[in-house]
Amino acid sequence: MPRILITLGDPAGIGPEVVDKAMASGKLPEGFEFCILGDRSAGTPGKPDARSAGAAMEALDQAVVELKNGSAQAVVTGPVSKEGLQALGFPFPGQTEYFAHAFGVDDFGMLLTGNTLTVGLATIHEALADVPGLLSISQIQRIGLLTAAFLKRLGIAAPRIAVAGLNPHAGENSAFGDEETRIILPAIERLNATGEGVFSGPAVPDAVFREAALGKLDAVVAMYHDQGLIPLKLLDFDNAVNVTLGLPVPRTSPDHGTAFAIAGKNLANPSSMISAIRLACRLAV
Repeated sequence: MPRILITLGDPAGIGPEVVDKAMASGKLPEGFEFCILGDRSAGTPGKPDARSAGAAMEALDQAVVELKNGSAQAVVTGPVSKEGLQALGFPFPGQTEYFAHAFGVDDFGMLLTGNTLTVGLATIHEALADVPGLLSISQIQRIGLLTAAFLKRLGIAAPRIAVAGLNPHAGENSAFGDEETRIILPAIERLNATGEGVFSGPAVPDAVFREAALGKLDAVVAMYHDQGLIPLKLLDFDNAVNVTLGLPVPRTSPDHGTAFAIAGKNLANPSSMISAIRLACRLAV
């Protein structure tokens, strides 16, 4: 029976609540063992502190140990406070980078998927001013291939993936920037040469997500965090799942934060956690 780990995240947030509601929902697949990691007594709802952040970190470390020794087949991570973790010396921008480092993986990425959209991110947690300098042909190609591999694992034999432009109107023939012709288009050509999917673009950023939402695309590769996540959260906020691409074991997470303001008030919606657990189960077999 595949064993799925579920971390509570920061116990001062809504993680424990959405995990409990997910487990009681009757919407989780049968044939899996679910193991919850984390000390819920280490946090007072709505009042994060060093103790609650430390409990979140300990749960992550325990999950890595169990995944590495083969006693679990996937992990679903509850929401953490990046600020709280970093105050304790956590050197990573988020849980995505933590798991990549823990498994010694350099070829990794972040993907968000919901009922309507699937979005891979060419850059993740970066200042917007730094994005143009971080984009490269190889980086876009790498994320495109990881996105295609994820879709193939879900049973899509020839994924249709649009690669978004960076600039308004996808640069409009370099009138608003030349990243499309200099970087993005060559990356698309290399991606299509691999035969791993049907890649198109550079796509006009303000139109491509509509095409994807209408079912004409299987995924979009966005150039930066908010370019991809604003449309995804608009359409799929309650059911979207964060997936770390490139790991040797599946790692998913609900697409929301700790929501300290409503912690302990029985107001949290567990839909994203349910979706994250269901996807982890699907990827684990």
